[in-house]
Amino acid sequence: MPNLHVCSLSRLSETLAETGASHVLTLINVGTVLERPAMIAAECHRVVGVSDIVAPLEGHVLPAESHVREILDFVASWDREWPLVVHCYAGISRSTAAAYIAACALAPERDEAEIAGALRRASPSATPNRLFVAIADRMLGREGRMVAAIDAIGRGADAFEGAPFVLILDPDSV
Repeated sequence: MPNLHVCSLSRLSETLAETGASHVLTLINVGTVLERPAMIAAECHRVVGVSDIVAPLEGHVLPAESHVREILDFVASWDREWPLVVHCYAGISRSTAAAYIAACALAPERDEAEIAGALRRASPSATPNRLFVAIADRMLGREGRMVAAIDAIGRGADAFEGAPFVLILDPDSV
């Protein structure tokens, strides 16, 4: 089964080349100039315009249910024949939250703490945006377990940019 690959904006091209991904989920500030990668069909690229914040801040877009719905709808439409790349500006917070949300949505029977642990092992710098996770937790009916699992892994190591990594969707297949 193809997996989720997470990277920063600056590492998007190389991540696409290395993975052969067919779909890209971009989480980026509104107004950021961004070109769709040439090898990705328009319908296979979703841009979610949202800031990496957890409280209102003037001039920024606070994550909301509509943003999480875009993530969930896009992930549900992914055919899983080829990998999906999730990226944000730094590859640390919005993208890791979206990958965690996607993994929880695609495997509703999988334990949230196990997914969060896999996320931490794959990326020492992953610090998923807690507001994104809390909204998804409610929407997916996970009863606080997603938030608790992310709280348990704690803040990731300080980094300017996260190293690209893969989040395995089906650990039994490796």
